[in-house]
Amino acid sequence: MQDMTFVLFGATGDLAKRKLFPALYNLFLDGKLPDSFSIIGLGRNYFPDDIFQSKVESALREYSRSTVQTTGLNEFLAKFRYCKFDAADDDSYLNLHELIKDSEIELNIPGNRLFYLSVAPQLVDVITLGLNKSGISQTKGWKRLIVEKPFGSDLKTARQLNETLNSTFSDEEIYRIDHYLGKPMVQNLESFEFANPIFGSILDHKRIANIQITASETVGVETRAEYYDRAGAIRDMVQNHLLQLVMMTALHLPEKMTAEEIRKQKVTIMESLRPIYIENIARDIVRGQYQAGEIFDTPVVGYTEEPGVDASSMNDTYFAARLHIDNPSWSGIPFYIRTGKRIGRKSTKIVIEFKNDVKHTDRLTPNLLIFEISPSEGISLMINMKNPSSNQFEPNFINFSTITEDQPEAYELLLFDAIRGNATFFANWKEVELSWLWIQPLLKAFQENSLPLHPYPAGSDGPEAANQLLQADQFNWW
Repeated sequence: MQDMTFVLFGATGDLAKRKLFPALYNLFLDGKLPDSFSIIGLGRNYFPDDIFQSKVESALREYSRSTVQTTGLNEFLAKFRYCKFDAADDDSYLNLHELIKDSEIELNIPGNRLFYLSVAPQLVDVITLGLNKSGISQTKGWKRLIVEKPFGSDLKTARQLNETLNSTFSDEEIYRIDHYLGKPMVQNLESFEFANPIFGSILDHKRIANIQITASETVGVETRAEYYDRAGAIRDMVQNHLLQLVMMTALHLPEKMTAEEIRKQKVTIMESLRPIYIENIARDIVRGQYQAGEIFDTPVVGYTEEPGVDASSMNDTYFAARLHIDNPSWSGIPFYIRTGKRIGRKSTKIVIEFKNDVKHTDRLTPNLLIFEISPSEGISLMINMKNPSSNQFEPNFINFSTITEDQPEAYELLLFDAIRGNATFFANWKEVELSWLWIQPLLKAFQENSLPLHPYPAGSDGPEAANQLLQADQFNWW
């Protein structure tokens, strides 16, 4: 692994504190960082290095999955430097450049630079252009740019942002991070069938009735009203997370693929995703907004009563859809996706429902293969077994998971991949563009309020219309 400088824009933010600092520390404990590396944090306020290092230590003690150890802690913290930074100030880039060069000379780092933009969306293109203008991105070693979502707010802005980034970084150097792709269970999807030949016959697409992907949250908009009331569930969860899960699920192929092949296959899947035409939008799409209700027996307000939300807001906090992938592998197999805030249970999972061709199917529960992604992770198979006392078939779950609580978290895996230059579990531009292309007609319909906004009480499973979406095909949500 090559020595490098890690430059973190937004080092005083919540993501850095909760996820990035702990991820770097656990990589350090596991021996997964280069022999020589430097971490430069940037923020708008001034801090001496020692104060910044103490803030990093506090974050580790509060959020690290591994207990903070006395041995090696000072060595790790000594890697951190801090630089006050204003994205619109040319002098800030000059100061940053000097700090990077001094650090590289001191630690004998050969110009390898990893830039992480954990900043407001409107600053991404400003900083990227500043890196180019100041010469920071012009280095003898490799350079890579990690960009957090959202990547644009529609197809037009996404294309504009990508064009700006490409003026400084090639697409191979841009790592668009989606933390769902860092979750161990999601990363298992592409190799599950290859590594377990016994499931080859089970995952015969001729035997699959439908695929269901759920990402539900118990929380409401919380402190994100300024962003969320413009984004809604469709931009916040669907364009990135859920469509990425659709792509990863559809990758069930009998051979293990290389990183390049995986990304090509994901693009192929998105190219095969049937568009939602305006005349069919009410049939295939359900949008909703939570009202007052209860979460864990605690009363909560409705979305339009949340601080910072306009009382007349028609923003979506729930989204469900019926999708079709028009290729030979998935033809005729519907994919159902749903996501929502203030749902009664937090859960992200993929459910594969199998066809039930035996007689008296009304007495049998369909067999299911379930990939639990969060908050717990695991794989289970639901089968029917006869209860001797009642002489009736009853569904039973067989759990195949051996995943432990101390496994690496998503940001650890993704940062490790970025440091190594492995882009397998990062979205490339074509995937992002095709996702926005599929979403764009829906955004127009939402903006024009040409699709009903179904109310649902907080603590429920979502709008009744989402159940009817599947019942029309004689299925039910699992």
